[in-house]
Amino acid sequence: MLRHLQRSLRAIHYSPIIGRDAACNPIPLHRFWDSHIEHATRDFSTSTRLTGHPIYQQNELEPTTPVKDTDIIIDRIRKSTRKLEEGPVGKNLSSAEKRKFLVNTLLSLEDSREAVYGTLDAWVAFEQDFPLASLKQALSVLEKEEQWHRIVQVIKWMLSKGQGNTMRTYELLACALEKDNRAEEAHRIWQNKVGHDLHSVPWRFCRLMLAIYYRNNRLDRLVKLFKELEACGRKPPSKDIVRKVEDAYETLGLLEDKKVLLDKYKDLYNKPSRDDRKKGSKSKKIESDKPSDGDSKESKMETSENLEDRCFPVDAKPDASA
Repeated sequence: MLRHLQRSLRAIHYSPIIGRDAACNPIPLHRFWDSHIEHATRDFSTSTRLTGHPIYQQNELEPTTPVKDTDIIIDRIRKSTRKLEEGPVGKNLSSAEKRKFLVNTLLSLEDSREAVYGTLDAWVAFEQDFPLASLKQALSVLEKEEQWHRIVQVIKWMLSKGQGNTMRTYELLACALEKDNRAEEAHRIWQNKVGHDLHSVPWRFCRLMLAIYYRNNRLDRLVKLFKELEACGRKPPSKDIVRKVEDAYETLGLLEDKKVLLDKYKDLYNKPSRDDRKKGSKSKKIESDKPSDGDSKESKMETSENLEDRCFPVDAKPDASA
């Protein structure tokens, strides 16, 4: 029985599972299991952080060829779309610089509706909100430069976009149309867009249209508009309006209507108008300065008396024969 036990132990030490060569070089059992555990750990490890063994170097984790090709493709795509990521030209410009660029472009454009509309479309293409304030300031610059035809083009483009639909916009449009020798078109704008509700139209706009009719010798329209304003219970705020209607009555031969008009608004003739008050205040200011040279004083007086609003110049009395 003792011999049988010794043969069993010897069979365990020289087990055939470890290979044919192991019979010549017996390996202790504990070293056999350590080697298998280390081999299993090495097979399933992908990082030195998990194993902590110095045998694993970085070159074992280098990507294969397909991964490298993918990185190259992604890098090319990024380079090709870099300009799109940066945004359109002028994205980083301030609003003042954009407005200056717009005004300079509008002043230098050829007299073409398509060119103006295309420029304005490109200017607002990348704006999140419609730049109405910048366009109004640009229109103010164009008004100072007396670019009336260009003002008409810009305002009509704004209205086609559904923007700037205000009394001030239509007022500037009517003024620019008359300055551009298109008084009849200004009359159509008034009739179709503004004149249907005379209760809410500011007197400034009404005064402009009366002046347009007066300067273009459309006295019948002037008288009609004035009577419509009276029917709405609106009284003229200054005597210059009454004088235009008075001249229209006299030219048209309506002497009775002229007499009624003068009796109705005679208090306005005793009251200084706004223009008279402006001239008086400026004259007093010039007199208070009292320069030593009399000629310079006279020149200052002439300059102060010739200041007029761009859209409301001094109206000449229309020719009765016309």
